[in-house]
This record gives sequence, structure tokens and C-alpha cells, in this order.
Amino acid sequence: MSFGKETGIKLSKGANFTILNSCNETIWPGITANNHQSGNDGFALKPGQSIVFSPPSGWGGRVWARTGCDFNQNTSNGTCQTGGCGSSLKCSGPGDPPFSIAEFNLGDLDYYDVSLVDGFNLPLTVTPVKGTKGNCSVAGCDNDLRANCPPELALKPDGKVIACRSACNVFNSDEYCCRGAFSDVVSCLPTNYSRIFKQACPAAYSYAHDDSTSVLTCSTTDYIITFCSSRNQTQCTYHDKQLVCTGPKSSDGLKAFPQRWPILMLAFPIFIKFVFKF
Repeated sequence: MSFGKETGIKLSKGANFTILNSCNETIWPGITANNHQSGNDGFALKPGQSIVFSPPSGWGGRVWARTGCDFNQNTSNGTCQTGGCGSSLKCSGPGDPPFSIAEFNLGDLDYYDVSLVDGFNLPLTVTPVKGTKGNCSVAGCDNDLRANCPPELALKPDGKVIACRSACNVFNSDEYCCRGAFSDVVSCLPTNYSRIFKQACPAAYSYAHDDSTSVLTCSTTDYIITFCSSRNQTQCTYHDKQLVCTGPKSSDGLKAFPQRWPILMLAFPIFIKFVFKF
């Protein structure tokens, strides 16, 4: 089964990323490279929608969700409650905390993680698809920290907690921000606040030097980046010209459907909304 004119889906020979919005609210993904160049963002994903994009070989960057945004339809200017990255629909900067971030450095061996060092705004997971060398496990957090956010860290502009800020963002001290005398791996230690994040999300970064339990590796893989994911949720992407789905019923968590993809597309009618290529 080919994926050419029949589908309009142009997949990269490198890694392909599927961004899936499983939240009950619209999100506006932000995508920036490590050199702070903006990516192909500038769009909204409604609940249940997803996109596929193909970063170039060797790409390094971050993906996150902006929430509570209001953009002018004529000028594309506006503001977001969390994760804002400038005043336009297309990000012009790395984003403002608090927000949950997926980070990638692609190469012969990919490095990836989900960071809560800058706070938490939505549950976020990164799932490799049929990877080979490396750990290739799921990174991130499917728990919603907003429900148990310490009051002093809670961001609640209208009385409702919309995000959980980091201690660095709230108190701006060297100890909480791992800077100055606390900048090295010996003196930058977990705090009571970062431990709350780590307990709820053991597969995510909780403070600046939380590398040993948070940075994962994989190769020859695609990635599913899911906001508000559930461990029992089926997630699908295209990998090696097959529709591959994760789910609790398959023994290895991944199941490929090389011939029956049109039926599954009906079962997941808004899986592929549009495709971007850097």
C-alpha cells in the first residue's frame, strides 16, 4: 500500500511527528528549533484533531501547547493564557512559562524528553513508534498536575487553576532556578516542589539536572506527541508506510495495519488533519 497521490500524505524518510490533541479544549501548538527559529506552527488543533510534520535530519527543538488563546482573524495577533510565544499566531520565540514541553535532538540516535522545569499546563506524552536502538519508552506525564498543584504555584486568573507554575517562575531564586551558586549538578538538587512534580510524573523532567531518569533515546522511529493522553487510549500514526496504532490490547503496545487503513481512517475520521514539512 503506497501513500502517494491516493492520500496526499508526504512522509519523510527521517522521523515523522504526529501531534494529537486529546484534550477537551482547543490548543495552539508551538514549534521552535533550538536555534530559536520558528517552525511550521501557527494553527489551532480542536479536540480530537492531529497533524503530521517532518523535521529535517538532525533537527533539535521543542513542541508545546498554547492554551486559552484569542487571535484576531484578520491580523492573526492575540494573546494566550499559557505558553504564549509572542503576539502572533505563528510563534516568534521559545514560549513563556508555565507550560509542558516535549524536547528533541534527532540524529543517528535520537534524544527526547518531556520537561516540566518551566511548569505544567497540560498532560503531555511522547511515544516512539517501532523504534530500534535505544530505550524507546514513553516520555512525559498523563497525570493532570493542575488538580493537586500547590496553591502558591497555581495559576488561576479567574479562580480556576489553568496551569501549575514552577518554583523558579514564582520565587525567582538561585536555589529554585539552579543558577549562580546552585548551577552545577552537585548543588542543583531536587526541592520539595520538584519532588511533587516527579512523584506525579516520574518519566518527565522535574528540575534542571534530572537527566538520569528523564532523557530517553531511540532510533529509526517516528513519534506521537499527545496532549491529554490516557494510558488506555489508542493513538495512531503512519510509520514505514503503514498505519501503526498504540493500544493496551496489543502485546507490545503497537500494532500495524498495512492493508486495512481506509477502515481505520473511518474509525479515526480526524486523525490526519493536515501535513507540514519543515
